[in-house]
Amino acid sequence: MYITQSKRDDKMSRVGEKVKNIRLEAKLSEKQFGKKLGVNENFIKEIENGKKVINDSLIARIKKVFGKDINDINMNDLNDEIVEEKKNTAFSNKSTEANETWTNAMSSILKEVSIYDYNFNKKLGSKQLPVVSNKIEGYNHDKVFFVKIENNDMAGFRMMKDDIAFGHIIHEIENNSICLLEFNGERFIRQIKKLDNTKALLISNNGNVQTQTVNIKEIKVIGKLEKVEFNL
Repeated sequence: MYITQSKRDDKMSRVGEKVKNIRLEAKLSEKQFGKKLGVNENFIKEIENGKKVINDSLIARIKKVFGKDINDINMNDLNDEIVEEKKNTAFSNKSTEANETWTNAMSSILKEVSIYDYNFNKKLGSKQLPVVSNKIEGYNHDKVFFVKIENNDMAGFRMMKDDIAFGHIIHEIENNSICLLEFNGERFIRQIKKLDNTKALLISNNGNVQTQTVNIKEIKVIGKLEKVEFNL
């Protein structure tokens, strides 16, 4: 059951008028009246102005102190309706909160990880992976990705065209790691073997092992690949 704002305001105003009349009959100021009832003058003013709903405790004190009963049928209706409205609002809020909590809980358990091409220009799909302690597979959940293998350059490493590889963003070379790299404006996947502090060996294997010696400063590491999902 719901009450309109105008209906509520009308009833509260009429109750406020009753309280004001009782106070004026007793020839008391708001402060004096409130003191006798154990409340402050602002509370009395707000009741008289229809801004607050009088409670049962104050109604009982007014009757006891001044011998006036304002707890008529209109007040009961108003209090009942407000209580009912609060119940409905509370139920609605709890339902909303429950849905939001469930959604947030599920989003904290699973996360959509995008599948990209080598240049990360095109999203090819996504996979859901579990999030544990804000990490996916042990890596920061904001740093992980999937990449679709575009050729058979790394077939000897069991990475074939159209397979999906899981990786995470890194920028420093990790020796003997398999990474998505950028070199001479081209992106590809290679195993990296550091020769010294300035040079590295890029290794591919499409059935025959091929190597390329490069200056470490000339290559850009995009991400390290950790595992491959084979396309059966």
